Amino acid sequence: MNSYCTYALHQIEVAVVSMVAIIDRLDEGDLLMKPTEGKHSVGELLQHIAVVCRADFLISGGANQTEMSAYYAGLSFNNLKDIQTELLSSYSYLEQAFREMTEEELHQEMKSYWGVTYSRYEWLLEIVGHLYHHRGQLHAMLVHCNGKDPQVPLFE
Repeated sequence: MNSYCTYALHQIEVAVVSMVAIIDRLDEGDLLMKPTEGKHSVGELLQHIAVVCRADFLISGGANQTEMSAYYAGLSFNNLKDIQTELLSSYSYLEQAFREMTEEELHQEMKSYWGVTYSRYEWLLEIVGHLYHHRGQLHAMLVHCNGKDPQVPLFE
C-alpha cells in the first residue's frame, strides 16, 4: 500500500480510537444533550461521526444523492454501543478499501454528486479533515456546553 495512505489512515485511526474512548465515558442520557436549540444533539452528531468513513468513501466512489439517501435511511443506532460498533466497522471498511487500491486508482479523479472532483487520495484526506472537524465539535459540545470533559487525549 502507498505509504501516504498508510499515514493518512493512521491519523483516521487516531481520531476513531479517541472517539471510541469518548463514547466509553458517556451515558445513554448524554445522547440527548442538545447545547443549542435547533441544532443536532450529541447523539445525532455521534451517529453522523459513526458513518463518516463509509459514507464519504461511498461518495468518493461516485454514489449519487439517491443512493446516499437510501444508505442513510437504512441506518439505525439505538445506543452508545451501536454507535461505537458502527464507527469501528466504518473505519475498518475504509481501511480495507484503501489497502486494496492501486497507485492508479489513488490518482483517479472522482466527482461527488454535488460536483466536487478530487482524486481518491484527496478524498481520503477529506475524510481525515471531516472526522477531526466533528471530533472537535463533539469535544466542544461536551466540555463547553455541557460541562462534561471526557478527559481523552485528542492527539498522540
